[in-house]
Amino acid sequence: MAFSHDLVHQIGGEDDTNKNATRRILLLLESKVVGREDAYERVINQILNRYVLEDHGFVERSGKYHVPRFLLNDFARNWWTMAVDFAYKKRRRFGKGAAIRNIKLRFSRKLIYVSGLLICFGCDIPLDDLKPSEICPDKGKAPDCVNCLKRRLQRTPIEILADALLHLPHLDQKAKNIFDAYDGFLGILTDETLRERLENLDSDRYEDKAFGDARKLSHDFRDGLIDLFFDQNSQMYEMTKNYGVF
Repeated sequence: MAFSHDLVHQIGGEDDTNKNATRRILLLLESKVVGREDAYERVINQILNRYVLEDHGFVERSGKYHVPRFLLNDFARNWWTMAVDFAYKKRRRFGKGAAIRNIKLRFSRKLIYVSGLLICFGCDIPLDDLKPSEICPDKGKAPDCVNCLKRRLQRTPIEILADALLHLPHLDQKAKNIFDAYDGFLGILTDETLRERLENLDSDRYEDKAFGDARKLSHDFRDGLIDLFFDQNSQMYEMTKNYGVF
């Protein structure tokens, strides 16, 4: 159980713990309503208002690209935190369960970060059917930006990725590689024997065939994402350089 106060008011700073930040990101990208929809909507609105109202450059469109940097930085921070925490948990738990956590980090955890980037980039370039010009025709008022982000966040991370690739048809083969690899990952999770084998490995042992096969799939997934974000035939390349790297 988590209380909305911390999710809304503790964004950044010493009191924004890893657990609180993770809950906030998962609330935005992977949550469903249970119970009162009005309460859920109110919390989402308050969180997005923090990201938008405190990002003056985004609302005023002062930069070259219309990208919510405050929100994007929190997505990025959560990804790097998960990567660092993997090493911490591996040491703390003496390697127990490290193999399956490693594979999840390479796929589903990475997908969370990828979908967050695409949500933010989609405020400037068409990566779904919701056209930025229809929502923010001028400089973009804060409530319009919040509503636009909220509508984009109603999809699951895998849907966000799929929509982006559908809007970049010259990457169709790369899209196939990405989703073939992710389908293989889902196959591992649903294969009880294979999953149990990975869960029982005392470390991410590279000599194990099951782990090696999963790593190869993760490389295909990674390479496809690199091709997407560093595609020089779209704005993705420039935006990735400006916001994903520096």
